[in-house]
Amino acid sequence: MLLTNFVFVSCTFISPVLSLVAEPDFAAEAARIRNLQGASVAARDAVPAGYVAAPYYPTPPGGWVSNWTESYAKAQKVVQNMTLVEKVNLTTGTGYLMGPCVGNTGSALRFGIPNLCLQDSALGVARTDNNTAFPAGISTGATFNKALMYARGLAIGAEARGKGVNVQLGPTVGPLGRKPRGGRNWEGFGADPVLQAHGGALTVKGIQENGVIATVKHFVGNEQEEYRMDIIPHGLMKAISSNIDDRTLHELYAWPFAEAIRAGVGAVMASYNDVNGSDNSQNSMLLNGILKDEMGFQGLVMSDWFGQIGGVSSALAGLDMAMPGDGDIPLLGLAYWAYELSTSILNGTVPLSRLNDMVTRIVATWFQLGQDQDYPLPNFSSNTADASGPCYPGALFSPTCVTNEYVNVQADHAIVVRNISREAITLLKNDDSTLPLSVNTVLKIFGQDAQNNPDGINSCTDKACDTGVLGMGWGSGTANYPYLDAPIDAIKRKVTNVTYYSSDTFPSGLTAKPGDVAMVFINSDSGENQDTVEGNYGDRSASGLYTWHNGDALVQAAAATYDTVIVVVHTVGPILVENWIELPAVKAVVFAHLPGQEAGDSLTDIIFGDYSPSGHLPYSIPVAEDDYPSSVSLVGFELFQVQDTFSEGLYIDYRYLNKHNISARYPFGYGLSYTSFTRTSATITAATPLSSVPPARAPKGSTPVYSSAIPPAAEAAWPAGFDAIWRYLYAYLDSPAEISSSGQFDYPTGYQTIPQPDPPAGGDQGGNPALWDVVFTISVKVTNTGKVAGKDVAMVFVEYPSDNPWDTPIIQLRAFEKTNTLAPGESEVLTLEITRKDLSIWDVVSQNWIIPVSSTAPFLFWIGDSSANLTLACDSLKRTCTNGRVPPV
Repeated sequence: MLLTNFVFVSCTFISPVLSLVAEPDFAAEAARIRNLQGASVAARDAVPAGYVAAPYYPTPPGGWVSNWTESYAKAQKVVQNMTLVEKVNLTTGTGYLMGPCVGNTGSALRFGIPNLCLQDSALGVARTDNNTAFPAGISTGATFNKALMYARGLAIGAEARGKGVNVQLGPTVGPLGRKPRGGRNWEGFGADPVLQAHGGALTVKGIQENGVIATVKHFVGNEQEEYRMDIIPHGLMKAISSNIDDRTLHELYAWPFAEAIRAGVGAVMASYNDVNGSDNSQNSMLLNGILKDEMGFQGLVMSDWFGQIGGVSSALAGLDMAMPGDGDIPLLGLAYWAYELSTSILNGTVPLSRLNDMVTRIVATWFQLGQDQDYPLPNFSSNTADASGPCYPGALFSPTCVTNEYVNVQADHAIVVRNISREAITLLKNDDSTLPLSVNTVLKIFGQDAQNNPDGINSCTDKACDTGVLGMGWGSGTANYPYLDAPIDAIKRKVTNVTYYSSDTFPSGLTAKPGDVAMVFINSDSGENQDTVEGNYGDRSASGLYTWHNGDALVQAAAATYDTVIVVVHTVGPILVENWIELPAVKAVVFAHLPGQEAGDSLTDIIFGDYSPSGHLPYSIPVAEDDYPSSVSLVGFELFQVQDTFSEGLYIDYRYLNKHNISARYPFGYGLSYTSFTRTSATITAATPLSSVPPARAPKGSTPVYSSAIPPAAEAAWPAGFDAIWRYLYAYLDSPAEISSSGQFDYPTGYQTIPQPDPPAGGDQGGNPALWDVVFTISVKVTNTGKVAGKDVAMVFVEYPSDNPWDTPIIQLRAFEKTNTLAPGESEVLTLEITRKDLSIWDVVSQNWIIPVSSTAPFLFWIGDSSANLTLACDSLKRTCTNGRVPPV
C-alpha cells in the first residue's frame, strides 16, 4: 500500500499518518484495479427474487421547476461559455487531503466560482475550532419542537457560512432507524418517517437561510454500518445490498427525502450501500427515476466519500459530483472522473448533455443559494490546527498556506444548544414524585458518564471512544467541543453536598445514610464503521442494546445500597432496561439522549425543577430485543455481497409492535412531565375534498439547451507552463488530440437516450404538489391542569378505514405540534394539518399515491402524546371528535 493508517469515513477520509513514497506507475496500478474489478464484479450472492433495481435512463435535466428558473437561467449563461476543463472541475473533487475542507471541488475562476468547500457534519461544522457542538439529531427529534428544529438548522448554517463552507453535509435522515442497533441512527431524528421529515426539512430551511447549501443524506437504505462499503479496491466484495420493495421505499425510507426536496434542499448524498443489488452512486432508478424525475430534485447529487465505483456508469445514472474525487485508492492521483471524464466526453462515451446537466445543476445551486454575492472563502483547515502549513497535505510536495484563521462563529448558539438539550430530556419513570430534587439533597453520583474525558474533551478523533459524558456518537457526524459542560460540574454548581465516584464499578463498603439519593450515569454509544470502539463496528454489534461499561450492574449495585436511585442515560438509541427498571429503589429514569456541549446545565435545569421535562421518545424501548422482527437484526458476513432484505416492509418500531400486540416497555412518543395536561375540545374541519387519485400533475417546464458539438480537444490540454501538484486531480489530458471515438461501448443494461414519460407522481419539488394539499385540519385545546408550568405535545396518528383493502399499519404518526410554556390553568389551541399524502398509499402498479376513500368507513385520527396514549378520536366522515372511544392499540 502507498498509504498507512487510513480509515474509511462516511463523509470523509481521515489519515493521521501519510507515507510519502516514490511516485507509482499510475497506468499499471489503474490496470490492476480494473482487472480486479472486472474479475469479481459479477460474483456476488444473488439479490432475493422480487427486489429489482430497474434501469432508468436518461438523466432528467434540471431546471424545469419554477422557483429555480432564475438560477438555471444564470447558470446556463455561465455553462455555455465554460471550457471542458472548467465543467469537469466543478463535478470532481480535487482529491483526498487536497484542500482545506473534507471535500473540495475544482474551480471556474473566470466566472467567479471558487473551489467549493464541502464540510461535515449533521450537528455542526466538523474538524475546526471556535464552533458549537450542537445536540445530535436524535435529541432534536426528542423535543418534538419544530421551532427548535429550525433554530438548530439556522445556527448550524450561520456557523458554516462563517467558516466559508459552501456545502454543509447534513442533515441526516437516512438511516431511518430501522435497526435499533444501527450505528448512525443518532444522527437522524427518530424511527418514524414523519418525525424524520419535519426534522430534516426544517434543518434544511435553517441551514439554507444563511446561503449555505444543505445536503440531505444518505440516500437511501443505509441502515447498517458494517459492510456498508465496497472493499477497496472496488469489486473485491460488494457493499451490503439493502433489498427494499417499492412501496416500503416510498412510504418509509424515501419519505423524509421528499420533504427535504420540497423544502428546496440543494444537495443529496448517495449512500455507500447498494439497493436491490445496484450501487447507490450509480443506481439509475434511485437517482434518475425517483430523485430527479419523480421527486423533481433540482440540485446536485454527490457520492459519499469514496462511494463512487465507476465513471461512465455513475455519470449516466445521475451522479453529479464525485467526492473527494479519488478512485479506488486515495493519493494515487487516480480518478473515475477528472481527466477520465474529460476523456469520456471527447471520445463520446458520456454524452456532452449529461456533463452540461451535471455542471448546470451545481452552478444553478450555487446561484440559488446566493453564493455569487460576497460569499466567504474557507478560513479553516480540516487537516491541521496550526495557523499555517501545507496547502495540499496529501501531495508529495505542497506550497505553504495560511491554514487556520481561528474565526469564532459561536455567537449565542449555546442558548440554542441548551434549549434543545433541555427540551429533549425525557422522563420515563418518576415514582413518588422523586424528581425534581431539592438543592439541599445529599447526592451520591456514580459513573464516569457524569464527567469529562480526563484526557481531554476532544482527545479522541471524531469522538471514537466512550470515555466521559456521551454528548454525541462517533464518526464524521461529530464536531469539536469548544467546551463540554459535564453533568457533575453542573450538579456541583447547584448542590453543596455531593460525593462523586467516577468509576463504572460500584465502590465496595459504601453505607447509605438516611436521606441519601444516588444518581447513576450510564450510556450506550455507536458511530461509523471506520472506527471500532470497544468491539463495536459502528453498529452496536458487541454491546447490543445494553448499556456500556456494565451500566446495568452499576445501577443494580446502587439500588441494593440506596433506597432512592435516579438513573440518567446518555444514549444513541433504545437500550434494554429490564435488568433494573422494576427495582423498588429505582425511583426515576431520565433519558438525556446526546446533548452536545451543554450536557450539564440542561440536565440540572430539569432534575432540580427549573423546567418541567417535555421530551418524548423518538423510538420505542422494547422489553426484549427479540420483540422486533429478526430481519431488523444486524446482518453478518456473506461471500461476495451481504444481503439485507427489508422483509418486514412497513413494520418497524411501533408499527411492528402494534401489529403483533407486543407491549413496549416505553412506547414511541412516551414522556412524563412534572405537571399534567388535558386535551379537550377537539375539532376536525375538511379542506380539500378527498379523491382516490390526486389531480394530474403539470408537465415539466423548459430546461437549458446547449450545443451538442463535442468541444475542441485543445480545451483539455495542459496550459503552457502549468505547475501541477502531484496527486491533485485535474481535468487536463496529456495528449487530448489523440483521443477519438471509442467505438462500441458496453453501456448499462436498459440504457437509452429517449426521455422517459413524466412520472404521474411527480410535478414539482418532492412530487405532485397536490400531495401537500391540506385535506383535514384538526384542532385541540391543551390545558395545564397541574401545579407547575410546562409544555405538552399533541400527536396525531391515522387509522385507515376498516374496509381498506391495503395492508397498512394499525396507526401511523402523521402530525405533531408542541405548545408554548403553559402556566398552571393556562390553555393553548394547537392546530394540526393532515395532507393528501398523509392518507395516501403508494400503488406499485400505477406508480402513484392513492387514497383508499370509503363512503362507509372513516379515517380515524387519534390524538395523544404517544403511540400508546391515544385519548381523542376524530372521524373523517362524521367530522366529529370524541373522547372515550376504545383506541386500536
